[in-house]
Amino acid sequence: MKSIFRYTLYALVSVFAITALVVLIFRWVPVPFSSVMAQRQIEAFFTDEPYVEYVWYSWDEISPHMGISVIASEDQNFPNHYGFDVKAIQKAMDEAKDGGRSRGASTISQQVAKNMFLWSGRSWIRKGLEVYFTLLIETLWSKKRILEVYVNIAEMGPNVFGVGAASLKYYGREPSKISRLQAATLAASLPNPRRYKVKNPSNYMKSRRGWIMRQSNQLGGTALLEQL
Repeated sequence: MKSIFRYTLYALVSVFAITALVVLIFRWVPVPFSSVMAQRQIEAFFTDEPYVEYVWYSWDEISPHMGISVIASEDQNFPNHYGFDVKAIQKAMDEAKDGGRSRGASTISQQVAKNMFLWSGRSWIRKGLEVYFTLLIETLWSKKRILEVYVNIAEMGPNVFGVGAASLKYYGREPSKISRLQAATLAASLPNPRRYKVKNPSNYMKSRRGWIMRQSNQLGGTALLEQL
């Protein structure tokens, strides 16, 4: 039993050391691809799905309108929490308990963790790993780095990942040149980028885009990014 315990402890320490090292490396190194991208690329080989489009851009090469737009859209408490928005989680649980429509409560940090390192689907194991990687990311990365990775790896159209590929594909310009309206449109697609089209946006998309722009103003606009 002592040997089993010792080997189990060694295995856990080794897994922690390896995963922590990988996360730490990506504090500075551009992300070559995410787990979700890899899965989508494999699926594309065997289906009629388009191949993955992805181009990495550093923080200074991306319009600040994109950063504030995704915060307004996805996680308005992003600068203040430590990976998990407890109030949003409690609100989602209360609404589900009352029979309301299920709503997501994932923070930007959680979305980075699951999109970058985990597989698609839902299970308790995957959720536990999501919590683990979220804590690692929040501990080892700055908020600015988390947001930089998020806007680079988030899907913004069918197999179109990141603001770089999306801005080139939909607007024919570098991500540093996109306007406030264009950034809000990209952010409006995030809840379901395979359904909500950036090109020729629906009335719902236009309404959501307007809401994102108003929320961005209430949060202080791009000046909020200076606090990260």
